[in-house]
Amino acid sequence: MRRLFQFPDPVDETSARLVAAGVVAQAVAFLALGEGWILIPLVYGFAARVATGPTLSPLGQFVTRVVTPRIRGEHRFVSGPPKRFAQAVGLAFSATAGIAWSVDAHTLGYAVVGLLVIAATLESVFAVCLGCIVYRFFWDCADCNDITDRLRTAIGVPATN
Repeated sequence: MRRLFQFPDPVDETSARLVAAGVVAQAVAFLALGEGWILIPLVYGFAARVATGPTLSPLGQFVTRVVTPRIRGEHRFVSGPPKRFAQAVGLAFSATAGIAWSVDAHTLGYAVVGLLVIAATLESVFAVCLGCIVYRFFWDCADCNDITDRLRTAIGVPATN
């Protein structure tokens, strides 16, 4: 049972970015369609990934077992705890949106999911994990990779070597 609730460390960044892309797709579907039920798998996915990594997450399983193995090239590995923290932040945001939606605070639900889209897009497109940045700020993660070059690249400034 203990093994079930272990989060992977290190984490394949390719898989993390693909999961983030899946989150973007789900969140954009919610924003476009305005269907509250879309928040249920979104919240569940974050809860499952916080608890077990990809083990109990359908999106996590699809990405780690089907998509990532088919991507050729070198895969970069990053520290697991910051990624788990980022999933917990995603859970807080998606659960807040779900609660807001259920009490007819639809504007708040849309706003929170909009913020989630921004964060997940940064992760999936630019490999900039906002949750990881916050984690590093609070817990001084020695294993966290320095993302300065990635941030520079994201805003169009050449990376230093």
